[in-house]
Amino acid sequence: MGPVTTAPASLEVSGLAFAYPDGHQALFGVDFTVARGERVALLGPNGAGKTTLVLHLNGILSGGAGTVTVAGLPVGRKHMAEIRQRVGIIFQDPDDQLFMPTVREDVAFGPAAAGLKGAELERRVRTALERVGMADFADRPPHHLSFGQRRRVAVATVLAMEPEILVLDEPSSNLDPASRRELADILRSLDVTVLMVTHDLPYALELCPRALILSDGVIAADGPTGELLGDDALMRAHRLELPFGFDPRSVTMGA
Repeated sequence: MGPVTTAPASLEVSGLAFAYPDGHQALFGVDFTVARGERVALLGPNGAGKTTLVLHLNGILSGGAGTVTVAGLPVGRKHMAEIRQRVGIIFQDPDDQLFMPTVREDVAFGPAAAGLKGAELERRVRTALERVGMADFADRPPHHLSFGQRRRVAVATVLAMEPEILVLDEPSSNLDPASRRELADILRSLDVTVLMVTHDLPYALELCPRALILSDGVIAADGPTGELLGDDALMRAHRLELPFGFDPRSVTMGA
């Protein structure tokens, strides 16, 4: 047998520090690695630096210290087009990502801009919409859909790029319980790496076996989600609060 080759980590962040032009320092040296296929929650109070970190993952922000590597490629000008295909960021408001007359055109936009056309483009669109249960809505205007349906289409616009990693910013916000569950089922079914930024701690526990707590611009904790959420002192120290009556120890983790 030859040597076993292991795929590079989906995401490697090393010594990442960043200050905005006004002098506000948001990140003070962030280090973590996410292996291919992992689902990891990024937790932390408001102002912890979560959005700043996410915007470094595909080069929207840059220029600070440290490095970000996606599937072995350093995030930087040289690889930017490929990085932006590999890192799919799904923003909190789906209307930030949906702007075409029909669902089909929205999902086709990214792959078409990357040069795909014809049968391969159609396959990408069809597959992405099937994966989020929205294939029957391809010809509908996005603004005629419910909020939960629009969020699923936003996920499809990113899946059509066949990314290495999905980064979800508050994916459960503004969803009713049924839509929240439907999205959870979709995320569990996807064969991609997931980094989920959320204040919805039960959702993090349900979907992500591992969690990171970002606090004051550094990773303050990294471990099994249930253990972190069950550590009362840790939670208090970083201004994280579970819903009233919710006991993380009573929940069976999804795989």
